[in-house]
Amino acid sequence: MVLALELFQYQKAIIDCIDNLEFMHELPAASMKLIVTSPPYNIGKEYEKRSNLDSYISMQKMVIQESVRLLDPQGSICWQVGNHITTDGEVVPLDIVLYDIFKHCGLKMRNRIIWHFEHGLHCTKRFSGRYETIMWFTKGDDYTYNLDPIRVPSKYPGKKYFKGPKVGQLSCNPLGKNPGDVWIIPNVKSNHVEKTIHPCQFPVELVERLVLSMTEEGENVFDPYMGVGSSVIAAIKNNRVGYGCDITEEYVAIAQQRVNDLYSGTLRTRPMDKPVYDPNLPNGGH
Repeated sequence: MVLALELFQYQKAIIDCIDNLEFMHELPAASMKLIVTSPPYNIGKEYEKRSNLDSYISMQKMVIQESVRLLDPQGSICWQVGNHITTDGEVVPLDIVLYDIFKHCGLKMRNRIIWHFEHGLHCTKRFSGRYETIMWFTKGDDYTYNLDPIRVPSKYPGKKYFKGPKVGQLSCNPLGKNPGDVWIIPNVKSNHVEKTIHPCQFPVELVERLVLSMTEEGENVFDPYMGVGSSVIAAIKNNRVGYGCDITEEYVAIAQQRVNDLYSGTLRTRPMDKPVYDPNLPNGGH
């Protein structure tokens, strides 16, 4: 594989192998409608250098402040984090640690979304972690939010009012219901169609839900910790412009290849409307 060392621009994708602050400094203010990312959790994964928690928070503060500079006045920041685990096994919820940074930057939290998944590490001294948190912030009260593109099937789609002035009419939205703030989406493990060499890869469908609800076609989406490019894929797949950067050359090269595969029609992604596999149902419920 040819490693990505130079800026990659292909139709609606702008990708570079570069430090995120350096990449961001070259972008104009208020140019991004959605900034969505999952930064390292400072737990010693292969793509991160472990540091003390104070140093980690200081670095996150610089990236968050620069993200706020880049954010459109009607835009959103979605910062997806899990837990930092100290060397002596204490759990530190990163959303709680980082919240004050966003607040001091003048942002308002709109949701604390719980992403639930069934597979992960099996812990022996505590309950196994099976969720992470997406903190959704906006700059102000006038922000983009489109519910209809991300509605999910209603539990009782044919339910009607049985009394009152609307008797006989549907009591639910025919397009479906609000997905709520707990999202059950499979994480990218070995049997997932999107799996690459990255150990903690964003599911494209998770980012798609954010892209479709918080941006319009043609607007810019940026991931400052891009990894193998799932956020960029989610953006260009839905006719947005995807920006991303990462310092790991091999990940950036994979991101470039995935973009090429998307345009050639060969990239496989898990559809947003595909039910979660249930082994107790015929054919897993599919």
